[in-house]
Amino acid sequence: MTDTARYADYVFPATTQVEHFDLLWSWGQTYLSLNQPAINAIGEAVPNTEFFRRLAARMGLTESYLYESDENLIRAALVSDHPYLRGITFERLLKEGWARLNLPRPWHPFAEGNFPTPSGKCEFYAESLIAEGLDPLPAYIPPRESPVGGSELATRYPLSLLTPKSTLHFLNSSYANLPRHLKAEQEPRLEIHPDDAIIRGIEDRDMVRIYNDRGSVEMRATVGDRVRSGVVSMPSGWWASLSPGGFSANALTVDGLSDLGGGGNFHDTLVEVERLM
Repeated sequence: MTDTARYADYVFPATTQVEHFDLLWSWGQTYLSLNQPAINAIGEAVPNTEFFRRLAARMGLTESYLYESDENLIRAALVSDHPYLRGITFERLLKEGWARLNLPRPWHPFAEGNFPTPSGKCEFYAESLIAEGLDPLPAYIPPRESPVGGSELATRYPLSLLTPKSTLHFLNSSYANLPRHLKAEQEPRLEIHPDDAIIRGIEDRDMVRIYNDRGSVEMRATVGDRVRSGVVSMPSGWWASLSPGGFSANALTVDGLSDLGGGGNFHDTLVEVERLM
């Protein structure tokens, strides 16, 4: 039961990777693999695909594709005329477990250009961005919350916040609730440079409050030179419910979208830090 799941009205148990069939595609490598269940599903857990099959039945939907088994879904995905999948069948994956995509050797897809651009080249000037109202050339865009320039916001919150994946025993927020991993991590720490710490009366291991207009977070400070002056850093991945004061980095970061790609713009965050008495 994660912090996010606590917002749900209903929580349905899903199987883990060791409990269901799956086709694992090549993410950063050139192989396709068949994930076969190593154990039976535990408790009431079912694969997400089975959940939607049952939901379709309860809703009275009759389209046959809504009821395809996991094996048939994998078989259908492998029926393709794409040259990369030539020779890769369900039977082969069932026997061998994995298969290299049918790529030429050596494989240098952009050696002769062939980029998915109008010119086929790697374009530094992208006319397609003009239509979106964006600069067609690479350019520096100041952060929305910038510590420079003397803005009113920077006067109140002069420190830039970083939230890197610096925890050694969590995977993003996964495993962050397990006693063994929590014991190994011990506690979240705010890293702050000595120049910023001394003017705020903060010493190593002091409890501090990090805050801005969006919220505040409490944790112990680590004073050192791992971050430069003007920057503070706290680890991402800690659950709010398991953090001091009941809040994590998400209480401070922005929740808007970037201008290109629609990604999160939570890297532009200014804060102030004070020592807790």
